[in-house]
Amino acid sequence: MSVTRQAKLLTSLAFASLLAGCVASEPIINGLPPVQVTASGETEPVGTSRADAADDPAVWVDPANPNRALIVATDKKAGLHVYDLAGKDVAFIEAGLVNNVDMAGDIIVASDRNDGMTAHLAIFRLDGAKPAITALGRVAAGPGEAYGLCVKKSAPGEPITAALIVKDGSVRVGTLGLPAGAAPTFTIEWEHKIPTQSEGCVFDGDTLYVGEEVGGLWELKQNGKGASARLVAPIDNQRLVADLEGLATIDHKGQRYLIASSQGDNAYAVFRLPGVDYIGRFAVAAGAFGATSETDGIEAVAGNFGPAYPDGIFIAQDGDNGAKAQNFKLVRWDQIAAALGL
Repeated sequence: MSVTRQAKLLTSLAFASLLAGCVASEPIINGLPPVQVTASGETEPVGTSRADAADDPAVWVDPANPNRALIVATDKKAGLHVYDLAGKDVAFIEAGLVNNVDMAGDIIVASDRNDGMTAHLAIFRLDGAKPAITALGRVAAGPGEAYGLCVKKSAPGEPITAALIVKDGSVRVGTLGLPAGAAPTFTIEWEHKIPTQSEGCVFDGDTLYVGEEVGGLWELKQNGKGASARLVAPIDNQRLVADLEGLATIDHKGQRYLIASSQGDNAYAVFRLPGVDYIGRFAVAAGAFGATSETDGIEAVAGNFGPAYPDGIFIAQDGDNGAKAQNFKLVRWDQIAAALGL
């Protein structure tokens, strides 16, 4: 939900309260003050202009050269873009309505919304040397509209575990099969229903975190064919302001952190794992590049990616890129860590 839509909703609620003979208090829609950082780069815009089109980024790190990385990101009206870390658009593949994206090795997995009645996963392979993307096929993943998507980080050659989040909050976690010369498969291992619309998700080992847009951050742990679930960070208009959108994790000085897009006030909340302890908030302000706002998908990756990003990188979808189509902003992770005192 954009800030504009949220403001309209809050106005409607206040008006309804007055009609009922109540005096509505001023709603709080700004969280705790975030520290400010600025972007060090940005991608070229996605191909779809004058629309809410850019959505979610993922990062491929070159196994032969860990200092080199590429960004794979969705234009949810058209397909997948590949950007280098200078922000240049170096490859594109048409895929229609792909919403969220993640990677395991050179395999790209995206939530496929081309069929609104049956959720699908769209599978691709990235050739990082060219670079180029090849479609491997798509596989049905149960009823409903595909929305959120994340994969569990695994060693090369291990099965790929993917979590698909259906728009109504249904979470389906399973194993992706990529048989040679045949269509991909998706075997659901366990499921859980979040109360309302959810999208962002990220794995931390066997634990899955899911963002319920108006509810908060959920921690899911497999329990047979279902999951034990715990709301670990509710929407409180302090740490998180609805909508809760993209989620990402990053390692820093031996500690893992979870980052959440607090879309309602254009900020990002940071929690220390595994306890989900609140650390602080940051915002990407205007500088050499524009500020970020109404962020959907985010990604964060530790590593030395050269002088521009010597200690990792944070990537955020930008919902308002001025006169240009939406794009993604790139921020040095060391600047964020310093601003938060990590």
